[in-house]
Amino acid sequence: MVFLLLEVIAVVLIMQGSIYQRSHVVRWCNAVSGRWHDAVSSVSGYFGLKAENEHLAAENARLRAQLASSYISYSDTVFEVNDTVYKQRYSYTDAQVIKNSYNQPRNYMMINKGTLQGIHADMAVISPQGIVGVVINSTKNFSTIMPVLHANSRNSVKLLRTNSVGSLIWEGGDFRYATVVDIPTTHKLLKNDTIVTSGLANDFPEGIPVGYIEDFESVQGSGFYSIRVRLATDFNKLNHVYVVDNHFKAEQDSLMKETEADDE
Repeated sequence: MVFLLLEVIAVVLIMQGSIYQRSHVVRWCNAVSGRWHDAVSSVSGYFGLKAENEHLAAENARLRAQLASSYISYSDTVFEVNDTVYKQRYSYTDAQVIKNSYNQPRNYMMINKGTLQGIHADMAVISPQGIVGVVINSTKNFSTIMPVLHANSRNSVKLLRTNSVGSLIWEGGDFRYATVVDIPTTHKLLKNDTIVTSGLANDFPEGIPVGYIEDFESVQGSGFYSIRVRLATDFNKLNHVYVVDNHFKAEQDSLMKETEADDE
């Protein structure tokens, strides 16, 4: 302790006695202080990434809700004046995936949002990359999702280039790929063609990326293709998702049930 004290006194005396020595010591102290603050900033920045990611996810949800595809346009012509009013059709709630399986015949996911946040069954779920699945159950704070990687999953999709409509299914195996069926062989396909949601169902908005054609073949005697699709969403790295609320879904479903009942 005495030795260290004497060393400090010696350095102070050197600094007071020589401007050159003092400038070197000050420069060295500034360099050490700079490295220390840089290290502290890096560590604090790392621990702040979670909050920053949550903030960005919430911001993305708000931006998605402002897209033109999230609104329905109503045009009423009165006295030759075209008055167009836009009503929001879809809104988005960001959520974090807290449990995920992708290598089973029937996979499920869990997110950290539930009925208290407005999440309920039959809501569509997407990721920043593309389609994910549909909510099947909710509690106050959590919800489970049936992803497209499930034997019972079936979603309406279309070929972006030609608008040819088909169905997305998963036959098990590699989580990176799924199968599109019900597209007639009379429609021309190209490798790497983009597949998106069709918007014909009452859950997913139209145009959400689904994947890209990897390969295809004609199913003998059926008149339809079996199309191998490379999924846009990487389920192995899925962290944040968006739950889609179709504000017109209840009205659409009720109208369809009434129509079917009248037809019986």
